[in-house]
Amino acid sequence: MTGYINTIADLEASTYGINNLPAGNALLKQAGAIGGIHTGHDGSPSFSGSAVSDVSALYNIVYGQKVWSMLNREVNALSMISKRPYSSSGWRVLKSRPAGGSGNLFTVDASGTENLAELGSDSPRADMIGGVPENAALSTAQDGLGPIAPTYAQLNMSPKVVAHQFDFSELAMEMAQIDDGIGDIRAQMREDMGKHHAEVQNKMLVMPLEHYGESSAMPNIANNLTSLNKVVTSRAELLLIDGGVLATDTTSASNALGQIYGSERFTAASFLDAEVDFGTDYTAGNVRSLTLTRLNDMVRNLRLAGGSPKVILTGYDTIQAIADLLQSQERFMDRKEIVPTVNGVRGVKGQEVGFRVATYYDIPLIPVKDMAQTGAASSKLSDLLFLDTDHLWLSVMKPTQYFEDGIANGNPFGVGTLGNRALYRTIGEVGCSFFKGQGKITNIQ
Repeated sequence: MTGYINTIADLEASTYGINNLPAGNALLKQAGAIGGIHTGHDGSPSFSGSAVSDVSALYNIVYGQKVWSMLNREVNALSMISKRPYSSSGWRVLKSRPAGGSGNLFTVDASGTENLAELGSDSPRADMIGGVPENAALSTAQDGLGPIAPTYAQLNMSPKVVAHQFDFSELAMEMAQIDDGIGDIRAQMREDMGKHHAEVQNKMLVMPLEHYGESSAMPNIANNLTSLNKVVTSRAELLLIDGGVLATDTTSASNALGQIYGSERFTAASFLDAEVDFGTDYTAGNVRSLTLTRLNDMVRNLRLAGGSPKVILTGYDTIQAIADLLQSQERFMDRKEIVPTVNGVRGVKGQEVGFRVATYYDIPLIPVKDMAQTGAASSKLSDLLFLDTDHLWLSVMKPTQYFEDGIANGNPFGVGTLGNRALYRTIGEVGCSFFKGQGKITNIQ
C-alpha cells in the first residue's frame, strides 16, 4: 500500500519533506549538522587551529569512496640521497696533502731556492718530494728525510626535528564510515599527512640558497634540514648571491648564509667549496645558455677532483632542454632503470621495482619539481645538482614515526579533546664528507 510509514526513511520523508534521498544520515545532512573534520559542513571548519576550508570534503554528500590526489607530491630528492644511521655529530676530513697542496693536481715549485720549510709545503721543490739519497739521515737537513703530515679539519652538525601534527574529531571518525563510505578517516588522513611529511623534507633538501641570507624574514630556516644547495656551493657563489640575488650584502663570517658544519666559507676559498658553474655574476646581463659543453665540463671537473657523480637532480624544464640539445645533434638520451635505496640510487636493470629515467653520460637525471631556479633571466631553467652520494647522505637519528592518541584509543584526556591527535616525526640532518666531489650548474636559461 502507499501512503503508509513503513521505515525510518518514510518517517523522515513524511515529517520533513525530504524526497529522493537515501536513508540513514540524510536528515542530519539536510539540517547541516555534519561535515568537515570538526564542524558542520556548512560552517567554517578548522584543522589544528588553522583555517582550512576544504577538509570538509572528506565526508559530506555522497562523493564516492576514493580520494584522488590533484597534486604532485613527489619526493625524488629525498629518495635519491643515501641514508645512514646518526652515529656521530662530527667527522674529520682530509683537507690538504702532506705536501703538494689541496688542489686537484699535485703542485711543485720550480724555484731553486733552498728553503727547508718547503719539505712538506703546498708547493715543495720538485727535487724534494720524496726522493732521498742512499742512507739518508732522519733529519730536517737539506738532504735529510724530514717529517711531513696531512692537514685535517673537524666538521659537526646538530640533528634537525621535522614534525607535523593533525587531529580529527570523534564525530568525523564515525560519520566518515556512515556518510559516503570513505571508511576509516584516520587511515586516509594518515596517508595524506604522511605524504605531506615526506614532501616537506624534499622541499627542504632543494631550498634555494638565497633563503638562508634572508635571516630577518626567515629566522627559523636553520631548524630545517640543510639544503643541498647550501652544501653544494662555494665562497665565490656565496659572495655573488649575497648582494646579488639577495637585496643586501651580509657577508660577515657570522652570517648563517656562509656557515655550515661549524665552519664558514666567506673568509677564503677552502676544502668546503664545491664545483659550482655560475658564470660571471647573477645579473640579468650575464645569464648563460645551457650547452652540452657546460654539462661535459662539469662532469670532467668533478672526476678530475676525484668525485664520481651518481645522480643529477634538476627540474623537468632542464631535462627537456638537455633532450632538445641532444636531438639537435641527432643524439638521444639513454634511459636507465633505477631504484632508490637506503644507500642512494642504484641501477637495477631488468627489475620491476624503481622507475626509468633519462641519463647523461650514464648518470641518471632525476626530475625534482621543487628545484631552485637561480638567476635573473626571464626564462631561467632549473639548477642542476651533480651529487656523489657516496659522500653525501642523510644522517637519520630517528626514522619517520607515527604517533596517535585520543578518544579512539581510550584516552581523550591525553589530547584534551573528544577526538584523536596524531603526529609524524623524523630526526636527522644532511652530511657531506667530500665537497669537491659535488657540483652545481646555475644561472642558466
